[in-house]
Amino acid sequence: MRYLAVALIVCTGISVPAQSGRTNPSGAVSPSVTGVADVTVKQMFDEANSYIRAKGAEFDAKKVPFSDRLFAQAKLEQRQMAAKYAAAAALRKDLAGDDFYYLGMLHWIAENLDGTAESLRKLIASDGPETVRRQTARSIVVVVLAKQKKLDEAETFLADYLKTEPTKLTERSRMEGELAKAYQAQKDLAKMVPHAEAGYSAAKSLLKEASSRARGLDEILDAGMLVYEAFRDSGNQKKADDALEEMRLTAAAYESPSFYYYAVDQKIKYLVETGRKPEVAEFYLRSLINAGKDFVIKTSSADVIARLKKREIHYKLLGEPAPDLPSVDQWFPGTPRTMADLKGKVILLDFWATWCGPCFEAYPSLIEWHQDLSREGLVILGVTRYYGEANGSPLDNPTEINYLKDFRQKEKLPYDFVVGQGQGNQLLYGATVLPTAVLIDRKGVIRYIESGSSSSRIEQMRLMLLKLLAEK
Repeated sequence: MRYLAVALIVCTGISVPAQSGRTNPSGAVSPSVTGVADVTVKQMFDEANSYIRAKGAEFDAKKVPFSDRLFAQAKLEQRQMAAKYAAAAALRKDLAGDDFYYLGMLHWIAENLDGTAESLRKLIASDGPETVRRQTARSIVVVVLAKQKKLDEAETFLADYLKTEPTKLTERSRMEGELAKAYQAQKDLAKMVPHAEAGYSAAKSLLKEASSRARGLDEILDAGMLVYEAFRDSGNQKKADDALEEMRLTAAAYESPSFYYYAVDQKIKYLVETGRKPEVAEFYLRSLINAGKDFVIKTSSADVIARLKKREIHYKLLGEPAPDLPSVDQWFPGTPRTMADLKGKVILLDFWATWCGPCFEAYPSLIEWHQDLSREGLVILGVTRYYGEANGSPLDNPTEINYLKDFRQKEKLPYDFVVGQGQGNQLLYGATVLPTAVLIDRKGVIRYIESGSSSSRIEQMRLMLLKLLAEK
């Protein structure tokens, strides 16, 4: 179960906190360890670290699915528990040696980066032999400092880590990746490149000894994308192309159709972005042929080919002028507009339906973007069609329009709805999978088309929107 994996990897430094402030321990759940004064810091850490696993087992015993909502609640409770224990442990006057390690790890679970670094620095500076824990502490301090943009200090701790034994590929990959991201954020691509390449090398080596193949492939994908982005952002087109090709070959070697598809898909989008649209058709056909030859397992080949064929219409549309929606029956509360009318704006077409569960995941972001970015030139259109029913009951068109108007108010969606008669709009834009998002730049050119919903996809859309809005 992927949720349980989070608790199991905390102590290796793999889980990365999202914030740098201190977690407020108020409202923490009542821990099973009673009488905090009677337990060691290690016992506190062990309980906090195993909390997600314990909750998963509890829900499994009750035959209750460990949903995203329940997982998020368990993570919050785990952070609160860790913060409460860390606050209690920090008051002790007799802390020494590994106590600082476990205190640092409690802060790490609580997403308190300052407390993490402070405690782990004390462990590293303390007298005693080099141990696995001391090395893990160094690796986490590197990640913390990189996230806090204290890059000179991070480089010093990385150098200390690399000249000390033992080293772990998982820790090396994470440290190099965090430093690469930090330098990328500062647009210091010269310093980003070596860290991205070192992280990618470590991730590939990690795959050979990874207990979880899927996790190893995820490591390679993330690290490989950092290498690609480093060369892409520095304008080194050849090396960026080479990075994507190397990722494709690695994916084939490890029989990973999803990884293989991702590398090919990214290359096609990069060809369009760099003004090489005429090369897309040939590369697409060659990729279909290669996919049929590169895999030993034929179902893997079939998987890649099926994914690429589903994207064919998107590849044709990318970089081309956006066509008008051909079958608009109702447009409310605003008035119908053509793509020509909207020239100079950045347009987000959100293809959705009221019955589409994943579509709901994007609503908070769409509302926020409408509120914050409309003045910058963003126009969001929610594109749907008549489905003839709602909540299992048949509806005629006028009744369905009233239902959609009520739905818009209930969900507090502030942008216009566009309702089509038939599937013409969806077929034109290849939006047969919902949700599908299309981003159109100020010149009326399609720059982004993706289907599905996830936190990473929404962040990807946000960054692309900001990029397009910055183009004048």
